[in-house]
Amino acid sequence: MPKTLTERPGAWPAFRAAGITGSPAFRGARRLWRLAVAAAVVCGLLLWWLLPFGDESSPSGSVTITTGVRTGVYARYGELLKKRLRKDLPRVTVQLKPSAGSVQNIRRLIDGEASFTIATADAVATYRAEGGADAHRLRACARLYDDYLQLVVPAGSTVRSATDLAGKRVAIGQPGSGVRLIAERLLTAAGLDPMRDLTPVPVGISTMTTMLRKGEIDAFFWSGGLPTAAVSGLAKHFPVRLVQLGDLVDRVHELGGAKNYYRAAVMPADAYPTAQKGKAVKTIAVANLLVTTDETDRDLTEGVTRTVIGSRDEIGGKVHAAQLVDLRTAIYTDPLLLHEGAIRYYQSVKP
Repeated sequence: MPKTLTERPGAWPAFRAAGITGSPAFRGARRLWRLAVAAAVVCGLLLWWLLPFGDESSPSGSVTITTGVRTGVYARYGELLKKRLRKDLPRVTVQLKPSAGSVQNIRRLIDGEASFTIATADAVATYRAEGGADAHRLRACARLYDDYLQLVVPAGSTVRSATDLAGKRVAIGQPGSGVRLIAERLLTAAGLDPMRDLTPVPVGISTMTTMLRKGEIDAFFWSGGLPTAAVSGLAKHFPVRLVQLGDLVDRVHELGGAKNYYRAAVMPADAYPTAQKGKAVKTIAVANLLVTTDETDRDLTEGVTRTVIGSRDEIGGKVHAAQLVDLRTAIYTDPLLLHEGAIRYYQSVKP
């Protein structure tokens, strides 16, 4: 096939020598050629601008984040984090997997069913203390926000402390949940046997609220960020009250071991306005950690950690608890060591 004018070596000088470069046809051809070159340059610049920076070197693949019950803070936080990760790590596909809570989440990480999860520090410490399989592989990305222990009863209940739960029907959380772990410890600290001194009901938060409203239970324990949507929803349609648990802090610490991850805390008066009637409630809190394993890719972990810290304000606008995620405290992930990818991120932002 014969070459076009623009493909022939020395085409323009040859035309000049022939004295035909001044013809109207030639000027039109040259104008079209210049327009074509300009269009190609513009298209190239647009493609360069629209492609994500660092796309070729950014992490890729598919990851699963196991969260929590569908009406809890873990689940909502996971949904918003997934949305932000889609923007920050466009080559990574994120799948969310609901769960019973912290205990089940840790097992899923170890079994390879998930890449990242949220779990309470006491649940992690308990798994390690009890010699859980491959516990040495667990690593942290960040300390997130605290879960607050919430004991909810009907507004007219005579229950004023955990001790008053003797003989009551009490929802303590489903097996595999962090609330189940904590509730049993609090009851023990209150001098009650969770299996003998009351009627334990092993259900999750969605079922708890329905059962309390129907009078099928007398109280329920919940451990979650403030406010938890399920508790807020219940308080709007059914008169409830939060029972203080602050008197159990020292007694829980006396139990030793993983129990030392609990601290004294206060639920602010505006956490559940209709339930608290303008009064703060003393309780117990425990830190949540973003957890992975030592086998998770370093670049991926660094990217996820960066998004978790960088999205605080965005996610915090919709999940109040996320406002407590803080770069200054994120590195305090006891009892876990930080993943090397997380360390690399924190070093990159160190003043």
